[in-house]
Amino acid sequence: MDERRKPYPFDQFEPKWQAIWEEQQLFHAPNPGEKSFDYAKPKFYVLDMFPYPSGAGLHVGHPEGYTATDIIARYKRMRGFNVLHPMGWDAFGLPAEQYAIRSGQHPAITTRENIASFKNQLKRIGFSYDWQREINTTDPRYYRWTQWIFLQIYNSWFNSATNRAEPISTYPGKNPDEVRLAYVADVPVNWCPELGTVLANEEVVDGKSEIGGFPVVRRPMRQWMLRITAYAERLLNEFDKLDWPEGIKLLQRNWIGRSEGALIKFQISNFESQIIEVFTTRPDTLYGATYMVIAPEHSLVDLIVSEEQWPAVREYREKTARKSDLERAEMTKEKTGVFTGDYAVNPASGERIPIWIADYVLLGYGTGAIMGVPAHDERDLEFARKFDLPIVVVVQPAGEEPAVGFTGEGVAVNSSIINGLTSTDAKKKITAWLEERSLGKGAVNYKLRDWLFSRQRYWGEPFPIIWEAGNHRSLGENELPVVQPPLEDYKPTGTGEPPLSKAKDWVRYSEKATRETNVMPQWAGSCWYYLRFCDPHDDRRFVGEEAERYWMGSEKPGGVDLYIGGTEHAVLHLLYARFWQKVLFDLGYVSKPEPFQRLVNQGIILGEDNQKMSKSRGNIVSPDDVIDQYGADAFRCYEMFMGPLEQMKPWSMRGVEGVSRFLARVWRLFMRENQSGDWELSGKIKKIDGDKAQQKMTHATIRKVTEDIESFSFNTAISQMMIFVNAFTGAETIPLSSMRSFLVLLSPFAPHMASELWERLNASFTDARGDITSHRWPSYDERLLVEDEVEVVLQINGKVRDRMKMSILATDEQMKTAALSSPKIHERVAGKTVRNVIVVPKKLVNIVVD
Repeated sequence: MDERRKPYPFDQFEPKWQAIWEEQQLFHAPNPGEKSFDYAKPKFYVLDMFPYPSGAGLHVGHPEGYTATDIIARYKRMRGFNVLHPMGWDAFGLPAEQYAIRSGQHPAITTRENIASFKNQLKRIGFSYDWQREINTTDPRYYRWTQWIFLQIYNSWFNSATNRAEPISTYPGKNPDEVRLAYVADVPVNWCPELGTVLANEEVVDGKSEIGGFPVVRRPMRQWMLRITAYAERLLNEFDKLDWPEGIKLLQRNWIGRSEGALIKFQISNFESQIIEVFTTRPDTLYGATYMVIAPEHSLVDLIVSEEQWPAVREYREKTARKSDLERAEMTKEKTGVFTGDYAVNPASGERIPIWIADYVLLGYGTGAIMGVPAHDERDLEFARKFDLPIVVVVQPAGEEPAVGFTGEGVAVNSSIINGLTSTDAKKKITAWLEERSLGKGAVNYKLRDWLFSRQRYWGEPFPIIWEAGNHRSLGENELPVVQPPLEDYKPTGTGEPPLSKAKDWVRYSEKATRETNVMPQWAGSCWYYLRFCDPHDDRRFVGEEAERYWMGSEKPGGVDLYIGGTEHAVLHLLYARFWQKVLFDLGYVSKPEPFQRLVNQGIILGEDNQKMSKSRGNIVSPDDVIDQYGADAFRCYEMFMGPLEQMKPWSMRGVEGVSRFLARVWRLFMRENQSGDWELSGKIKKIDGDKAQQKMTHATIRKVTEDIESFSFNTAISQMMIFVNAFTGAETIPLSSMRSFLVLLSPFAPHMASELWERLNASFTDARGDITSHRWPSYDERLLVEDEVEVVLQINGKVRDRMKMSILATDEQMKTAALSSPKIHERVAGKTVRNVIVVPKKLVNIVVD
């Protein structure tokens, strides 16, 4: 946009107000006990999912949620709340480490540069963050406490009798390492040799790393695990009082995946001392189990495979290692497998059934083994038909549906112990029969797996753990933080050992002990950052007790009053944060069992081509470019005007231009350009009472904008403000009180313009003082909104000739008199005979003439 053609001087007043806000620290929220803290005010904690500061910076999709939270924060301050609205950086991550590998530059330098860029972009948009509370997960002063929380988890166990975490010192058993909430295990992982690290399933796409596109293989490795499965029931059951979208709750329930059934023991034919345990939700189909499948990486494979089958098994395992869990579990893919050469014994029928390996059975789910019941499971049926395995019907449908392939409930057949019973009764009886003979038991299973908490990287939180004589133990709290040592290079070792293993002096803790060389995943710092925001400068505790009780306090279970972020974090981040919060709650460190009371997910903003924004598509739009051309207020308002917050919508620069025109009309409603080309306050604004229509419009707008902000209907709030501006544009005189109210309503959306115009009003009128941010939110008078007039259509011989306002209490005679007094009607009936006047109350008057 040409400098001379700017419709209002946003380039002058927006930087001005950003500098004022920063200098005066207007949005700092003092903690209880600090100077200027007001105990009389209620609190409101509004939080964004803090960003990873990438080198690419923000695109216009990122600030959508931030704009929504900023509107709420500014609104709540004006409603008399102490508002906590912080921002920080989830700054550990693989991209910075990859850049370090390529360039040799320490990841901390890259991270600092990226944070500075992100922070500058956010400040240009005018967000009212309390920057005094800024945190950075890569700062040792922060991750000291991440390491401290890990130690609390490490030194705890879950007591099923009390259904809560307790200090490990209370464990009555002999080996506390068996029950710690943080433990070590050899588990199959997604290993990327090129990146030199383990990847989560969601970081693997088509067998390759999401970053870099490098091959990924499955291999067993020693890993730190967090026993999140101990909290599965509580994570499921403690949702009810949270104000979260039902879709998000459903995603978490499905991820946890609770199912009831039975754990059944199958003895291996050639190794009588060995059994395979299988969990099934359909123990009533046990007689129909004609084969077994175990995961290719199952520990029993090496024991039971025959010499003849070993070459085929080895080749199949190698192929499987190159697939991710998501690929292996794909239902539509063709079933593959290899016979091991050994058999198991069906505990109900006593028949020998073959044991196969197949990639669709995952070691990390259930027991890593299934019983194949091809007659009543679609996947098992496909496998059995491919490999010509027996199919035995054991459930008879009630109707005409074919028995083979029937997966519902019916009546048990070909099952001597339970023949004739309904599926429900058959499940109970066969489970009791198995329990009596120690062949199985009723059980609850979860799809949720313990959290793999290790990464073979440099750029992450080191574990506060040392190893001595093959055993691990925790460091003392006075030894925190454990900081990464400097390295000559950050390249993977190529051996599977983490990069930290190259720092020999650092690894050597003492003559007999060495440090743990894995680091924590990026998830670690984001599991508790909302707590640190409450008290970011406390160097004695991860969060001060009084600050935590105040900012996280309420009658509801969740502490953060409003949490806004993308649906990409709908499962893992939220699940992990809830897990850490519950452990800290159980141990008495925090006052709330849940971190986030209300959750809102913003929709994705697409490119102008209706595609997801990405470098490869060339459709990324930078907020800097939009702000340069149209200003921050236009950017903010357009982000909210695009449509409902939760919906996906495409970006449009024409749309930004339209919102910019609206703000220009706002500016010209208050200001006029004099002969010198300078802007001065309009002489139309006067300290007078508005007429009836103006008062009604003002109070209707107050009510609408207030209700829309409360319901996150930001787009319709802006629409109402557009209606207000249209109503007052062209008025001969404009009441000052209406303009004051309007600016307060506008200020959460366009804070720079509202502040500037408020200051201009203050220079000419003495009715208000101070900055607009300290002004109270206006209230509306219901009496002024009562509809006491209606628009009545005036017709002559059935044709509309005029319209006029009439009282809703007007009688037929009063309506008739008013209609005939209309100049337009009077002109048309002059000299004619009025034969009749038809009145429809509150709607129309029809005058019949010759």
